[in-house]
Amino acid sequence: MGTCSEYIKNTFPTIDEDLKQYVEGVLSNGADEFEDSEEVYEAIGEVLQEISNDKSEDDIRNICNDLLCMMKPDKKASNNGAMKVLNAPVHLGSMVDNLEATIDDVKSIWLIQRDETLKVDAKKLEKAEAKLQEKQDKRTKEVKTVTAPKLQTASASQVTSKKDSKLEAKGTNRTQDIRIENFDVAYGERVLLQGADICLAFGRRYGLVGRNGLGKSTLLRMISGAQLRIPSHISILHVEQEVIGDDTIAINSVLECDTVREELLKKEREISSAINNGSTDPQLNSELTEVYTQLQNIEADKAPAKASIILNGLGFTTEMQQNATKTFSGGWRMRLALARALFSRPDLLLLDEPTNMLDIKAIIWLENYLQNWPTTLLVVSHDRNFLDTVPTDILHLHSQRIDPYRGNYEQFEKTKNERLKNQQREYEAQMMQRQHVQEFIDRFRYNANRAALVQSKIKMLEKLPELKPIIKDTEVVIKLPDTEPLSPPILQLDEVMFRYNSERVIFSNVNIGATMESRICIVGDNGAGKTTLLKIIMGLLSPTGGMRHVHRNLKFGYFSQHHVDQLNMNVNSVELLQLEYPGKPVEEYRRQLGSFGISGDLALQVVSSLSGGQKSRVAFAAMCMGRPNFLVLDEPTNHLDIETIEALGKAIQKYTGGVILVSHDERLIRMVCNELWVCGNGSVRSIEGGFDAYRTIVEQELEAANQAK
Repeated sequence: MGTCSEYIKNTFPTIDEDLKQYVEGVLSNGADEFEDSEEVYEAIGEVLQEISNDKSEDDIRNICNDLLCMMKPDKKASNNGAMKVLNAPVHLGSMVDNLEATIDDVKSIWLIQRDETLKVDAKKLEKAEAKLQEKQDKRTKEVKTVTAPKLQTASASQVTSKKDSKLEAKGTNRTQDIRIENFDVAYGERVLLQGADICLAFGRRYGLVGRNGLGKSTLLRMISGAQLRIPSHISILHVEQEVIGDDTIAINSVLECDTVREELLKKEREISSAINNGSTDPQLNSELTEVYTQLQNIEADKAPAKASIILNGLGFTTEMQQNATKTFSGGWRMRLALARALFSRPDLLLLDEPTNMLDIKAIIWLENYLQNWPTTLLVVSHDRNFLDTVPTDILHLHSQRIDPYRGNYEQFEKTKNERLKNQQREYEAQMMQRQHVQEFIDRFRYNANRAALVQSKIKMLEKLPELKPIIKDTEVVIKLPDTEPLSPPILQLDEVMFRYNSERVIFSNVNIGATMESRICIVGDNGAGKTTLLKIIMGLLSPTGGMRHVHRNLKFGYFSQHHVDQLNMNVNSVELLQLEYPGKPVEEYRRQLGSFGISGDLALQVVSSLSGGQKSRVAFAAMCMGRPNFLVLDEPTNHLDIETIEALGKAIQKYTGGVILVSHDERLIRMVCNELWVCGNGSVRSIEGGFDAYRTIVEQELEAANQAK
C-alpha cells in the first residue's frame, strides 16, 4: 500500500489527510476482492473526482486502473472488466441443468458478488465533501482579493462617422491625417478617457503629457493594437519592447526593417543565381534591369550608411554594430528597437519614454534627429528639455479628456495657465452676477409691482450657461527624511582603481569626496562606469586599488535603475512596507506612502496594477523608510511625471543629507546639482562650469563625429 499512498499524494497534492486515509483504507480492505478497475472506480472514483477540478472522468478511471496494477502487479487490469482464461470449453446448457452443483463455475464467468466493506461510507463522504467545499471557497476568495487586479485589461470603444466608414470600405481614403473621435478607454472598471478626441496632422510632432496613471501608455497601446481605429493604409510602429536577441548582427537587424529593399535584394540574388547557372530565359535580363532600377529609385545603396548613422547616434560603436543582437543587454536592445523605428520611418511613430534608456549624448542626438522627422510623431515623455525641443504640439491628458495645444511644453504651460486664469475669472464673474440677480429676486419676489421683472430675472438665470469651478491638479509633494548632522570627513575616495576580473580598467586614479551638503551629479556615456562608481562609493564593490573612507554613521539610501522591477508585485503598497519594515503601526506605513503621493485606495492596490511612475514612488517610500542620511540615486526620474520630478527636485533641495545622483534629466540636474563628475575614458573628474560646460563638450563631440562622416 506504500506505493499506492505515494501515487495518490503525488497525483492529488491538495488532498486532505483524513480523506487520504479514507481512500487508503478502502483500497487496503478490498485489495484481494477487486477484480477490475471498474470496481476500484465504483469504490473511490466519486471521492477522487471531488478532490480534483482539473481531471475528467476518464482521467479518474485511468488513475483507478493504475492503482489496481499497483495492488495486483501480476493481474492485467482493464477498464472492460476482469479477464479469465478457461481451461476448456463451457457448455452453458448443462451448467444450467446442474446449477446447484456448478454455482461456483457460473459465478466465475458472469456473477461477481460485491463486498459490503467496499461501499463508501455516506457520513464519511459527506464530511469529506464539506471539507473540500470549504477549501474551494477559501481558495476562490483568496484569488479574488489578491490577483483580481492583475486580470484587468484595457478596453476601448469608439464611434466612427458614416463618411469615414464608407471611405474605408471603398478603399478610397488616402488622407495622411489621423482623426480618432469620440472614444472611451477604460482599465478594468476605471474609466481613463471618456468622449475624447485626437487629431494628428501629418508631419507634426505631438508630445502626450499628463500625470502618472492617467493612461498615456495605455492610449499608445490602444492605437498600435488597432483597438482604436485609424485608416488602414497608415503604417504604425510602437517602440515598446526590446529586440529579440539572436545571431543577427545589429546593423542587419536595422536594415531588415526596410522590407521593400529586402525583397528587391532577395529577387536580385535569385535572378543573378539563375543567370550564373546558365539559364537562357531572355525574360530574366529584363527583370534584373527592373530590379536594379527600383533599387536605385529607393537609394538602396545608401541604406547601410543611414542605418550606421542612426546606430552611432544612439551609442553603438562601429564594432558594436557588427555584434549579434543576443550579445546586448536589455537596455541596448531597446536602443536597437528605437534605431529600427527611426530607420523604417512609419506614417505614425509612437514612442513611450524614449529617453529612459539613453545617456545625455544620445538624448541630444535624438532631439536633433527628431526635429527633422518627416512623418507624424506621438511621444510620451517626462523629460522637460526633450518636450521643449522636439514637439510642435502638446496633447494634455487630464480629467478623462485630451486638450490640444500648439507649441512646445514651455508654450503649453503658459497657454494652459492663462486659460485656467481666464476660466476662473469667467466663473467668478458669473457667480457674482448670479448672486446679484438672486438677491434682486429674493428682495422683490413678493412685490406685485415688480412681478414681471422678477420673472424675467428668473428666466435669465435659467438661460445662463452653467460654468463649473476650475479643478486644479493637486500639487505633488515629496518629503525626504530629516537627518542629523555628521562631522567631516564624510566620504572620500583616494587613488581608487577598478577592473572586473582581468578585463580592461574601468577607471583609475580617482580622487573625489563628498559632504553632507553635496549635490553631485555623475554624467557620462552608457558603459563608462557610472553605476560601478556608485557601488564602490556605497561599499557594494571593493576597489581593485586605492582606498575608500566613509564616516562610521553614514547610512546610504540607494535607488537603483532596476529598483522598480525588484518590487514585490503580488502585494499592495502597505503590505510591501510591512514586509520590509515589520512591527510598525499601519498608520505609519500609510503616512510614509502618502508623503510620496501614494494615498487612499491607491495604497491598497496590488503593486502590479500601478503605473510605472506610481511604482517608482512606492520604491522611494520604501527606500526612505530606513531613514538614510546620504542618498545615492541611479536614474531616479525614469517613469516619473514632470510634476513629480519637480517635487523630487524641491525635496532634494530641502534635504539635510548628502546626495549623489546619476541622471539624464537636464532640468533636474540644473535644479539640484552644485557639482558635476564626468565618468569616461578610464577616469572620473570634476568639471568647472556645471552642466552647461558638459553639454557644450557633448555637442562639440557630436559635431566632430558628423563632420568625420
